[in-house]
Amino acid sequence: MSGGVDSSVAAARLVAAGHDVTGMYMQLSNADSFYKYGIDDDPQDAAAVAAQLGIDFLLWDFAAEYQREVVEYFASEYAAGRTPNPCLKCNRTIKFGQALDRAVAEGFDAFATGHYVQTSRAGGVTSLLRSRDLLKDQSYVLGVLNQWQLSHTIFPLGAETKAEVRAEAERLGLPTSSKKDSFDICFIREGTSAQFLIDHLGVRPGAIVDESGAVLGSHDGAFQFTVGQRRGLHLGHPAPDGAPRYVLSTDPAQGTVTVGPHDHLRVDTINGHSLTFTESRRTEPWDGFAQWRAHSRPIPAHFSYSGDTLTATLAEPAFGIAPGQFLVCYDTNRVVGSAVIE
Repeated sequence: MSGGVDSSVAAARLVAAGHDVTGMYMQLSNADSFYKYGIDDDPQDAAAVAAQLGIDFLLWDFAAEYQREVVEYFASEYAAGRTPNPCLKCNRTIKFGQALDRAVAEGFDAFATGHYVQTSRAGGVTSLLRSRDLLKDQSYVLGVLNQWQLSHTIFPLGAETKAEVRAEAERLGLPTSSKKDSFDICFIREGTSAQFLIDHLGVRPGAIVDESGAVLGSHDGAFQFTVGQRRGLHLGHPAPDGAPRYVLSTDPAQGTVTVGPHDHLRVDTINGHSLTFTESRRTEPWDGFAQWRAHSRPIPAHFSYSGDTLTATLAEPAFGIAPGQFLVCYDTNRVVGSAVIE
């Protein structure tokens, strides 16, 4: 229970269905943390909902694990010139890693969250499906889960829309019914990602150059930029053709950020490593859909494998795909698995 409306309604539904439910809040920061995770009233809100529902409430401390697995990963990936996704890393290693493992070890039969996804079970296999509410669908951020994790998890909200969930929370009189949705990067509550990284990694000045190597500007750290970025370049003069320029690549070792025209961001093939499959491992080629951001439009793709490497050949060009992002593969609306883009 995060202290938000989604997990509150998920808990209420499980209670109404007759389950023996215990609420759990994940404490992800403490006095020694570099960042501040969570609004101050989040654990209090979660506890208040648990009390109203008449269920036990636990606070489990994963601050050290979260700092190591998510925050340090976020900073180190940018420092290496890649674009991380901390939400997927958190889901894999903390929420459905440390927390789920502890829940099973302590004797709980299942682990439930307020994510907007659906599951189906057949032949002893649990499949991960998109939510009914495609605007809130969170299957992308859960595309890193494996079969064991999915088989121990319940998602009570997958068949509902966000509006229906809020209305249900209001009918139940839950104190979180009107609470705003959470932040995109939960551990950056104030300022920008760029400022967070400067605070964490320090200032590392370098040059912004074009593809010929001509210096166009300067920056305080190549880690502040990601492939496809247009804003925040602060170049001294326009391109010769007057067209906007985009970040094509970053080289933290040299301290350079290379910019160029939009069509130079074109990608037709994606290679990925660190494969995860939600059901059984696939080795044969197949056709499906590729998605590399939480709410990007899925693009038809042909997937093939060579050892631990995935190749996705796109049916249409894509732009602004960055190394380090997660590629999630779909068979229609069913998640097949994921890879880290190389």
